Amino acid sequence: MGIKLTFHGAAGTVTGSLHELQSNGERIIVDCGMYQGRRKEAERRNRVLPFPARSINSVVLTHAHIDHSGRLPLLVKQGYHGPIYTTPATIDLCESMLRDTAHILESDAKFVNKHHSQDEPVEPLFSMEDAEATMPLFHAVPYHKRRDIGGGITMESRDAGHILGSSSILLTKGDLRLAFSGDVGRPGLPIIRDPEHMPEADYLIMESTYGGQTHPPEGEAIGRLEQVVKETIGRGGRLIIPAFAVGRTQQIVLLLHQLIDQQRIPAVPMFVDSPLAVNVTEAFRAHPECYDEETRGYLTNGEDPFGFKRLIYIKDAEQSKKLNDLKGPMIIISPSGMCEAGRVLHHLRHNAGDPKNTILLAGYQAENTLGRKLEEGYKTVKIFGIPTEVRAKVKCLDELSGHADSHELLNWMEPMTRTLKRVFLVHGEPERSQMLKVQIQERYGIDTVVPEPGEMYEL
Repeated sequence: MGIKLTFHGAAGTVTGSLHELQSNGERIIVDCGMYQGRRKEAERRNRVLPFPARSINSVVLTHAHIDHSGRLPLLVKQGYHGPIYTTPATIDLCESMLRDTAHILESDAKFVNKHHSQDEPVEPLFSMEDAEATMPLFHAVPYHKRRDIGGGITMESRDAGHILGSSSILLTKGDLRLAFSGDVGRPGLPIIRDPEHMPEADYLIMESTYGGQTHPPEGEAIGRLEQVVKETIGRGGRLIIPAFAVGRTQQIVLLLHQLIDQQRIPAVPMFVDSPLAVNVTEAFRAHPECYDEETRGYLTNGEDPFGFKRLIYIKDAEQSKKLNDLKGPMIIISPSGMCEAGRVLHHLRHNAGDPKNTILLAGYQAENTLGRKLEEGYKTVKIFGIPTEVRAKVKCLDELSGHADSHELLNWMEPMTRTLKRVFLVHGEPERSQMLKVQIQERYGIDTVVPEPGEMYEL
């Protein structure tokens, strides 16, 4: 008996990771993420799970980003009570992130019900209570440790180098080996270790976010950041950085720390405006075992790479509002990275219209998000439903992307290619997946498919 593999989420899109395995009469899912995109479509897609929650026996989670973990409380709300297997650092991150998501969902539903008349009140996708009920289900599985997850399958993870605690997974059943890349990071990124190579496998499910694309060298990130900071401050403007609370915020803080230490940028007020980023940074502090050598060096020297004295972390909403009353140049780092929710929307609304200011996008911007519209040069965007003129400079720091590019993915998968029978490409817009498919087939001659949502394969 083999494994039945069904692609439910992140098939033909970048977000909403959800893959189902059926084996020995048991059902296991890898990831249970939220779809992100047009609001109405995201709402429709996220509310419906493609199977009864009670029919699932176990969950494997690759990492804490919401497009991989965000629907776990919905799964629990609908009756799932089984284990969720993942790394210790991912558990600590999910504790903050799932609660934060529940808070946003409840606040949004409350706002809509108060300001828009409906026949039926809007219910949040899940509640804080559901998020709290999810946490006891997590089971820590450190890197390189084998764990039986049911259905005759064992799991073993490697560091994916994407965010703190991120993992690539090898699932084994008898002689059958199925690898799932999760999100693969880039070699040389600040703080976290480089992606580990995987053992040989028969089948590989691999992300394709940047299929057909090549990033600028990661070593150029600090120089590009220096340039943007100097130009913005030179105009007397503000630098607004919408950054993912997990990973990107901490990387940017570390780079700013280095630039100030080396006296390459002037000391201006700097703020991390996000309760989630504050909590996530605490999780980073708790897991030095995930750091690269350079970041461990800061600890050896008695420095805190995430909390140097010139930077202020803001949790309180009233403090956040007061930032817009301050005068003079400053740097504000605030989630979300794709500009879809959170306090960064207030900062964008107040600062996008001033040509002295800069908006610095520091990660992938999914289709139909506000971040993508800014990246594509829209002169007017809607923020909180209000048309807002964009006169600020918009810059992109692709060097800090947490996703491997095409060349890096091809190198990452190379140790597996001797035994691979087929590669499934997920987590990519269709044209990106197709471009990577062609590259894999040309370079390695391996059968490669881009599955449709709901497609099932017998392995």
